[in-house]
Amino acid sequence: MSKNTFYQDFEITLAKREQKNGHKAVLIWYTGLSGSGKSTLANAVETNLFSKGINTYTLDGDNIRKGINKNLGFSREDRIENLRRISEIAKLLLETGLVVNAAFISPLASDREMVRSIVGADRFIEVYVSTPLEECERRDVKGLYKKARANEILNFTGISAAYEPPVDADLKINTADQTIDCCVEKILNYLETKIR
Repeated sequence: MSKNTFYQDFEITLAKREQKNGHKAVLIWYTGLSGSGKSTLANAVETNLFSKGINTYTLDGDNIRKGINKNLGFSREDRIENLRRISEIAKLLLETGLVVNAAFISPLASDREMVRSIVGADRFIEVYVSTPLEECERRDVKGLYKKARANEILNFTGISAAYEPPVDADLKINTADQTIDCCVEKILNYLETKIR
């Protein structure tokens, strides 16, 4: 960081925003394999929260890579930088008082720990979408598993690159054996204890 930049304080604080909103700002971080249901859950949770007057926003991996992170590839270094930038964006959104949904594979424990350290552990809720690889591959919503199996995509999480399941996730959700409505209800019930 430059010695010539200084943090600027402003009159409107996060505490004031939370008081005005009537809820705390938290980051719900959905981690899991491609096709596990992360984005579907994030969308459904956001829709439900929005209908209840909760100020919310959703960050999604593909959407971020089409904009602010379009200059990044999928090397280990680029994946780390992708998640670092996303974490900083999430931190800014939290400062506005929002409940932020974030759907990112984030395959390694160290990736998720970096996010937690940037946004603050007290505002970080980890949801492990534990849908089995077989089900994710059966769905193959984007056709990525087929390409990975044909070696058209290298370092594909779950096939040729590791995924480290969280050991202490706040919630573990399997979209293969539960309806989306049931999964969303579990997330909302947990969230209620964190934002009120």
